[in-house]
Amino acid sequence: MRSSGRNSRGSGSGGKNYRGAGNRRDEQQQRAGRPRPEERRYDVGGGPKAGPKAGPKGSQGGPKGSQGSQGGPRTGSQGGGPKGGGGGRGRKPGPARPREYEAQIEERNRARHDKPRVTMPKTFGEPEGERLQKVLARAGMGSRRACEDLIDQARVEVNGKIVTEQGLRVDPEKDEIKVDGLTVATQSYLFFALNKPAGVVSTMEDPDGRQCLGDYVTNRETRLFHVGRLDTETEGIILLTNHGELAHRLTHPRYGVRKTYLAAIQGPLPRDLGKQLKGGIQLEDGYARADHFRVVQNTGKNYLVEVSLHEGRKHIVRRMLAEAGFPVDKLVRTAFGPIALGDQKSGWLRRLTNTEVGMLMREVDL
Repeated sequence: MRSSGRNSRGSGSGGKNYRGAGNRRDEQQQRAGRPRPEERRYDVGGGPKAGPKAGPKGSQGGPKGSQGSQGGPRTGSQGGGPKGGGGGRGRKPGPARPREYEAQIEERNRARHDKPRVTMPKTFGEPEGERLQKVLARAGMGSRRACEDLIDQARVEVNGKIVTEQGLRVDPEKDEIKVDGLTVATQSYLFFALNKPAGVVSTMEDPDGRQCLGDYVTNRETRLFHVGRLDTETEGIILLTNHGELAHRLTHPRYGVRKTYLAAIQGPLPRDLGKQLKGGIQLEDGYARADHFRVVQNTGKNYLVEVSLHEGRKHIVRRMLAEAGFPVDKLVRTAFGPIALGDQKSGWLRRLTNTEVGMLMREVDL
């Protein structure tokens, strides 16, 4: 009996020694900066193979050297050590991820999607120029679909070559674009026709304060200038534009652009008046010839005649008819080249259509 008591006391003392060693180990781990066993975070969701490597002698669940009653958190059953617990039943799900970890994931995702945009070289970027159908539509040739039909019908040419494929890119400022042989005014040019009333001076500004052409084109984005002149008392069509080359050619004698006038004179008229005008009338500055003459209307002694000529000398029609013996009572210019006055009212300004601009350019080889 005594010997058994000693054994039990010896085992008790041995237990104390074992716990003392455990305390010393905890102190060493604390000094080394490692958490104590009961402060560690354990995986409570052990897999199906957890358990065989349980604590020493199969009864301890914490790290080696600690008893089963002290190892691991109190939630769940024993055997949940870092090296694989016992995989007990009825365990609670694992803890949620820390907020710091979630913030790191979010920051990493943002960094992945917020990368600076890669600028591709011009070789791989958007081609230069604009699509041909878009340029034609902006120039007033119709909708984009209608302009695509023009291309399909081989009615469009660029720089002298007929285009039949869609998507061709052009430079409106440099490329010459034509539809049905007429140049398309794709550049930033303006073309107007004014029905000049009598009494208006054919200048854009008048130092004497008289009414002039500039009074009809105020508040324009660009400065316009007139093509040719009409004397103060002559009415009719006069062109205004900012296209310098076109204006120069329209007034140059080399291109011989025809102008048509209606003149009111007093009769009776000889039958050979038209022949005289076409043959040439001697003026103080040389001969002047009409290209066409006809009587439009006759009421008693009042005659309305049409005279066409390609010259542009000052007061040329008035001087020719006066030299032939028929002074002009009223004069109206009804056409300048292919642009007709039509029913445009006196003092009205209208913008030329793209077709009219194309006809003007063809008239002077532009």
